[in-house]
Amino acid sequence: MSLLTSIAEMFGRAPGSKPDDSAYSEGARALHDAKRTKEGKKERVAAIKAERDLHPSHKWRNRRWASILIVNALFIVSFSWDIQLIEGSLSASRVVGFHFADLNASLQVMLAFKEILINLVIGTATVLLLWWLLGGRTFCSWVCPYHLLAELGEYIHLRLTSMKLVRDMAMHRGLRTVLYIVFAGLAFGSGYTVFEAISPVGILSRAMIYGPGLALIWVVVLLLFEVFFTRRAWCRYMCPIGLTYGMVGITSPVHVTYNLENCLHEGDCRAVCLVPHVLEVTKKGYALKEDVALGPDCTRCGLCVDICPTNSLTYDVMGLNKLL
Repeated sequence: MSLLTSIAEMFGRAPGSKPDDSAYSEGARALHDAKRTKEGKKERVAAIKAERDLHPSHKWRNRRWASILIVNALFIVSFSWDIQLIEGSLSASRVVGFHFADLNASLQVMLAFKEILINLVIGTATVLLLWWLLGGRTFCSWVCPYHLLAELGEYIHLRLTSMKLVRDMAMHRGLRTVLYIVFAGLAFGSGYTVFEAISPVGILSRAMIYGPGLALIWVVVLLLFEVFFTRRAWCRYMCPIGLTYGMVGITSPVHVTYNLENCLHEGDCRAVCLVPHVLEVTKKGYALKEDVALGPDCTRCGLCVDICPTNSLTYDVMGLNKLL
């Protein structure tokens, strides 16, 4: 998959069909051919049956949960004890004197006030560099407090779905791009940061630090919608913040890499993924090269890394495979 294709998919384009054999690299073609043989198919089926007895690791999930709890707890403790370690919230803060500002919130403020504020520029530059280094949507899965709640909602939704009590109603991923443009236009036209008023990220962050308010009702409604109607509706289909950080992560040195050689193509990774379109490459016959970096819409949550029994998915830093 080319970089331009993965960017187009981030903005909502449907994943492409299975590529023609002529598109494969020499190494990838040899691996695909070996898997198509009778012996290769038998080995794959046997390996899939054997892996069903394995218990997936939760190493990266546990680290991610700890990261979300620790980061948000620092805001709460700092405010409650007045130690001025971290001032503000996830929308905008000052950490030991350094300004930090959420990129999407900064854009909303600048559009609303129609001027460039120096403190926002400094804070935005700091955050831009940080999330470029780590991979833009790392924010979504490793810091965002709503992500943790939505993960619980997703678990309940999947249980209800398996019991046939609810049915998942998928939405078009292009909705996120539309909402991004709509909220930018509303900020520019109205002079108000409209999105910040409904962003569950900002609402939860401020509620935890300064105390709950009526805005939490919207967060509860959103969670109930995800539980009973659409799996991870906000994070997967709506949130402009995810799109902003996805764009930041287009050239990030940190990403998840897929290795074709030992993959069993059973699809467990896509089943747990928040953005399964980035894992289309794991389908049998889809990988054009032996090693493929997942697209910028990947949240680097590590769920696919944890569940893969053959270590075909790993964290990668600038081509240094399996460094983490």
